[in-house]
Amino acid sequence: MLGLVVTDTLYRTHPDLPEGQLAKLRAAVVNSRALAEVGRGLELGSFIRLGRGEEGTGGRDKASILADTLEAVIGAVYLDQGLSAASELVHRLFDPLIDRSSNLGAGLDWKTSLQELTASESLGVPEYLVTETGPDHEKTFTAAARVGGVSYGTGTGRSKKEAEQQAAESAWREISAAAEARQAAEKSAADGGAADTPADPSPDTDAAPA
Repeated sequence: MLGLVVTDTLYRTHPDLPEGQLAKLRAAVVNSRALAEVGRGLELGSFIRLGRGEEGTGGRDKASILADTLEAVIGAVYLDQGLSAASELVHRLFDPLIDRSSNLGAGLDWKTSLQELTASESLGVPEYLVTETGPDHEKTFTAAARVGGVSYGTGTGRSKKEAEQQAAESAWREISAAAEARQAAEKSAADGGAADTPADPSPDTDAAPA
């Protein structure tokens, strides 16, 4: 239900965007991180019935639980009140994220953005080392982004894809900051070199002929 409404909204708002770009915009809105963010804004965790285990391990603020609960609420509204009411709810909750997604730039797809950045910096192709913990029904994935044998960032998520995206974001920000600092230093050095170059002496036009 959420994906349907978001996809329809993005298509109507950006009719000229290519399919691949629309898919990136949709992925920036329809994911567990975004769902959990909205759920926290609603203080949804305080309304969830949890077992002792989850209660004792901070389940009320766990992204996966908040995301699943919010999806369940949207689905319940659809079943009880129909498409129009569910669509209205989605717009009320997610329109700010939809608007924000258009300005995310590199954040639309951190893995692609990281690969483009490392290629431009001649650093090689990023690799992701992923580990998983927890039971089959509640796995947590941790990814480490490595470029040229150097680890630049880690991320965790409910899925391998989400963990890799978070790791890619961390790596992109670190490498991008280093590239900007290097470029600034090079520019400063170039400007300093130009300032130190002596000007060509002007001919003395007033000198008397020999």
